[in-house]
Amino acid sequence: MPIMCSSCAEKRAVLKRPKTGHSLCKECFFWAFEQEVHQTIVAAQLFKPGETVGIGASGGKDSTVLAHVMKVLNERYNYGLKLMLLSVDEGITGYRDDSLETVKRNQQQYELPLKIVSYEELYGWTMDAIVKQIGLKNNCTFCGVFRRQALDRGAIMLKVDKICTGHNADDVAETVLMNVLRGDIARLRRCTAISTASEGEGVVPRCKPLKYAYEKEIVLYAYFKKLDYFSTECIYSPNAYRGYARTFLKDLESVRPSSIMDVIHSGENLSVREGVKMPVQGTCRRCGYISSQALCKSCVLLEGLNRGLPKLGIGKHHRLHDKILSQQALTEKEERKLKSVDF
Repeated sequence: MPIMCSSCAEKRAVLKRPKTGHSLCKECFFWAFEQEVHQTIVAAQLFKPGETVGIGASGGKDSTVLAHVMKVLNERYNYGLKLMLLSVDEGITGYRDDSLETVKRNQQQYELPLKIVSYEELYGWTMDAIVKQIGLKNNCTFCGVFRRQALDRGAIMLKVDKICTGHNADDVAETVLMNVLRGDIARLRRCTAISTASEGEGVVPRCKPLKYAYEKEIVLYAYFKKLDYFSTECIYSPNAYRGYARTFLKDLESVRPSSIMDVIHSGENLSVREGVKMPVQGTCRRCGYISSQALCKSCVLLEGLNRGLPKLGIGKHHRLHDKILSQQALTEKEERKLKSVDF
């Protein structure tokens, strides 16, 4: 006997929601998913009428669903937003070049303006060239740091008021676990925030409208809506630390589906004991970007690449920042230590 939709009770159910366990038809699932994102946006007051919002677009399922849902909700509820697509070309042959073709198709499908910024034009390096120098260990550190700053630079070029990214509930829960495992109190304190205020000059506020959307439901939404997205994993990410947190979280989810939301709520309710020393946020003395050190992570990583010292930005080398800023030569021992790379 066919299972009927638990919402409308008129049509046959085509899926069981991973998040709630409800059996729904396609139309009721679409409505429920979109309404939950709408409630997230309204409850957190993510946008104001008249704002220009840049949607971080990679061509993957999350950003494609985000762009589609933002366009639908903007029209349905009259948010009064001007939406634009913003993409970063990291320079990964066989991966990013293909996914950007998907983004260009999305631009035409959703009729939204598109801006693409590249690592090569911003930093003079592509990820292919970086991996060639540093190997396949720690490459995600370079990419993550550069991409964050590239998004901000692209947003400033577009003159947007906010950036919204496709981070979903699984992503947020993984980040909480990673920060717990690393003992990173500063990041643990802010990683569950649904939006970030302007953190300084050259930094555009960000928000996560899909913060409470399960990855499985995003995939189902994209599948049943027949959205055009790119589904290949980055060729340089198999060794990423996040992968271990993701595997652990999936194991937890298979036993207890609410684990994802439980981890997020735990992260949201954590408080830091008084007297715990936290990093003081300032600005990079070289580029002006936000930083708790004399040099921001991006400038340190870039300096390491340009000097042929790939390990300069990996680990704690803050004592060398003054030498870098004053263009002093490093000692032979320092250079030897920073050149060694584990392939």
